[in-house]
Amino acid sequence: MSGQSTPARRGRARFTVALTEGSFRVMHGKKVLTIFPAADLPGAEAPADFVIRLDEILTWDAPHQDSEIDIEDLQKIVEVIADECEKHGLVVEFE
Repeated sequence: MSGQSTPARRGRARFTVALTEGSFRVMHGKKVLTIFPAADLPGAEAPADFVIRLDEILTWDAPHQDSEIDIEDLQKIVEVIADECEKHGLVVEFE
């Protein structure tokens, strides 16, 4: 799975995601965001392969840590992660 990426289908700039060992790496131009999935949701009927807490996604990784991730970019990040998981038959939940 490592090294494969999926581009966002729409938007002003291209977003790609790579599924790495235990994380998602989202790239947008020179900016990178590493997302480590959280523990499964308590009481979930069917366990997800990955749970991502959206309220923890605030800024890009260094050296762009001062750049906040706006709602439009967050929506594109969710889209590329969901597409990548679907492509690999994985279940992702966004909380």
